[in-house]
Amino acid sequence: MVKDLKAEGGSDSWLVRRPPRLGDEVYNAIYAQLMTLKIPPGGRISVDSLVRELGVSQTPIREALSRLEALGLVVKTHLIGYSAASQMDKARLQQLYELRLLLEPFAASRAALAMSDDAIEMLEKIDHEMRTTHHEDPRQAYGQFAQSDSTFHDLIAIGSGNVLIHETLTRLHTHVHLFRLFFHARATADANDEHARIIAAIKQKDAALAEAAMRDHIERSRKRFMVIFGGE
Repeated sequence: MVKDLKAEGGSDSWLVRRPPRLGDEVYNAIYAQLMTLKIPPGGRISVDSLVRELGVSQTPIREALSRLEALGLVVKTHLIGYSAASQMDKARLQQLYELRLLLEPFAASRAALAMSDDAIEMLEKIDHEMRTTHHEDPRQAYGQFAQSDSTFHDLIAIGSGNVLIHETLTRLHTHVHLFRLFFHARATADANDEHARIIAAIKQKDAALAEAAMRDHIERSRKRFMVIFGGE
């Protein structure tokens, strides 16, 4: 990766600017480590270690950690530094799904009636990326899938036209915390099939079918993740 550099003997106008995507690359790298538990829940995050590992300066590292802190994946403690957020427990997971079942099926039904063709096309694009994304490290691919899954559900919430539903789901940061619970490649394949049924219902402008498809998806997702705690 490119480091922050300054031309020798030059003024500030000769600074070599970081490529626009460098910040995103650093963010994605740390995000993947958190999602796949390479950095475990509650684990200390050393900025210096990340500098050495990723080959960048502290600036993009700290920028990425600030973004991750906003997502609730990273906690910054005064005089101590950064650490990974604690893991979600069974009670919190159950409550999260109860809220999703109240909000997301309704959002999908509204999206079926309100989403524009351009928005549906974007939904299909995200779905395609989730099916075709490959990475040498399957855990990196899993992290990318989690981000795309979040975007998929976010687009439907926006498409519902209900700003409060979208804001509520955004504040929960549902998907980043769910996918951090465990690494399971099969779960991604199952989710893809369920997403396809949701998209089909939205394209048909069938509100009832979209609501049912989203409810089924969330119920199945709940069962997949509750296995971690020994059952439903």
